[in-house]
Amino acid sequence: MKKFLLQVFTWWNGQNLNTRFHTWRKGKRVGEDEFGNVYYEGGIDSEGRTRRWVIYNGYSEASAIPPGWNGWIHHRVDIAPVKEDYKPFEWEKPHQANLTGTPAAYRPKGSILGAGHRPQVTGDYDAWTPGS
Repeated sequence: MKKFLLQVFTWWNGQNLNTRFHTWRKGKRVGEDEFGNVYYEGGIDSEGRTRRWVIYNGYSEASAIPPGWNGWIHHRVDIAPVKEDYKPFEWEKPHQANLTGTPAAYRPKGSILGAGHRPQVTGDYDAWTPGS
């Protein structure tokens, strides 16, 4: 019952009823990533390409899509990562979610929301003050 109510009253948590119905009618499951997001394709979009979408595991956060799936969902590559045995390069860092706007966001010293004081200005920079 809770899952049903979430699908009726929220758009940011997984999928809503419209998306569930569309996925049931036209969606073909392509694969799932390590975060539990499920990827689908089916139908034709306005540009004549196969439509691709993701059902997020939890909150709908676009930065939760790993690089391999990001390329597939944006039509940069034609083959989904599960079909081509995708392996990241050794220089690629593991995926990290974008924390901007959350309590865990980066806040440097001296930021209004951060702790600490801004470091003293040194060198040739003088802060502007009104009337100078």
